[in-house]
Amino acid sequence: MKNIDEVWIVDFGSQYTQLITRRLRELGYYSEIITVEDCLKVIQESRPLALILSGGPQSVFDDKTDYSSFFTDPSLPVLGICYGMQLIGQYFGGTVVKGISGEYGKAHIVKKKHSELKDKYDVWMSHSDHLENPGSELEVIFESKNEYIAAVKHINKPIMALQFHPEVHHTENGDDFFNYFFDSIAKVDKNLEFSSLLEHCRVYLKSFENAKVLCAFSGGVDSLVAAQMAYEIYGESLYCFFVDHGLVRYQDNHHIELLQKNLDFKIEVVEAKDYFFEKLQGVSDPEQKRKIIGKSFIDIFEKKVKEYQESHNIEFTHLLQGTLYPDVIESISPFKGKGKSVTIKSHHNVGGLPERMKLKLIEPLNKLFKDEVRQIGSLLKLKDEWLYRHPFPGPGIGVRVLGELTGDRVRKVKESDQILYEELVSQNLYNKTWQAFTVCIPQKTVGVKGDGRAYEEIIALRLVDSVDGMTANFSQLPYSFFEKVASRITNEVSGITRVVLDITNKPPGTIEWE
Repeated sequence: MKNIDEVWIVDFGSQYTQLITRRLRELGYYSEIITVEDCLKVIQESRPLALILSGGPQSVFDDKTDYSSFFTDPSLPVLGICYGMQLIGQYFGGTVVKGISGEYGKAHIVKKKHSELKDKYDVWMSHSDHLENPGSELEVIFESKNEYIAAVKHINKPIMALQFHPEVHHTENGDDFFNYFFDSIAKVDKNLEFSSLLEHCRVYLKSFENAKVLCAFSGGVDSLVAAQMAYEIYGESLYCFFVDHGLVRYQDNHHIELLQKNLDFKIEVVEAKDYFFEKLQGVSDPEQKRKIIGKSFIDIFEKKVKEYQESHNIEFTHLLQGTLYPDVIESISPFKGKGKSVTIKSHHNVGGLPERMKLKLIEPLNKLFKDEVRQIGSLLKLKDEWLYRHPFPGPGIGVRVLGELTGDRVRKVKESDQILYEELVSQNLYNKTWQAFTVCIPQKTVGVKGDGRAYEEIIALRLVDSVDGMTANFSQLPYSFFEKVASRITNEVSGITRVVLDITNKPPGTIEWE
């Protein structure tokens, strides 16, 4: 972010790069991911607070890029992780060898040289190639149990390298290594305050002078915070529209009503249930459903806005979006030309609107994570019950009904989800889980209701603990809670005989089922 000194995380394609960014921000250092290509272009003209070289899937023996510009400034702190360590070792005259067995998973490392760090750590390794000889400029500070070099530092430059991943939670006290690097090697002070992030967002919004701003308002944390900040800058020149595609929960409709009553800016509800269900009829493929929902949203939104502009004699110039940093990273890989990324699932957004409606994008949150947005929302005096609502996907219940969407299956999810929500609130468990929802499985099983045989569909419960959705563990709530929820669903939701619990972590499973 402009006006905030940055730590640059150079992405060599590691699956953990985003975790490095989050970890550093949590420790108080503002950091951003930069591609290898971009870093090589600007490193001579622009100096970051420090440079972090991430891990990556390739081998240094196949990489012929000249990285000398990363090391020419003798005062620039550099931390290499995994692949980054091998690049540092190779550059400073060490010997990197091709791995035969490698190290994967948990490893035990032991300190070889005095430092403020503890003598032993359990860490997470994931490498094949490794540094066998550090050379004359690097000294070993940790070795793994099988005598692989686990950590080195330069004898007189602010450079350190780790073969393991301190950013993942599998590494015991991984923050110790980041703190040691910044305090003892880089000698860099913490620089991240939420008030400065908020001020940066406000400066950014003020740069769009005389804007007539349109917002596709979902009522979620991101669009709420973005709209509140925008209203403070643009006032009555902000126009928010909530498209009800019939795939929202009962609690979402109630939430929108509360916001309409309590917020200063206006939110107009656009009813579009019939249109969406018509377009989705007979569709069962999850990716196709997501794309239809996204396109239908654009069609409805564009039509409504055109009608509004004509009836109110207004011409909108900008589109406000609550895009977050993970959305930017996941939708377009920041790692260009080195490694591969695959589409796990399409992100539902309104990305087609700016081109079709000739609007300019305003994205004040696109360098922030969810927890940072919530902190900013608190500074804006927004209510905690609004800021800490569970995440809800853009396609809504459309990805929580497996297979074809029918009105009856959507009803089953809405009613079962409401029961889950009510029990979480009544038993004071809502804030004990990060996200909770129900899924309709279009598979019938035999059951008994009253004195008769029932042959009805299944509802799955999905509750997870997470920080930002990148990784997640299933929520281990009391069995008595699940028993109450299951009992209510099978008794109160017609057409449901069986309730199951999803206890899959992410990875390997995604949080949503589709």
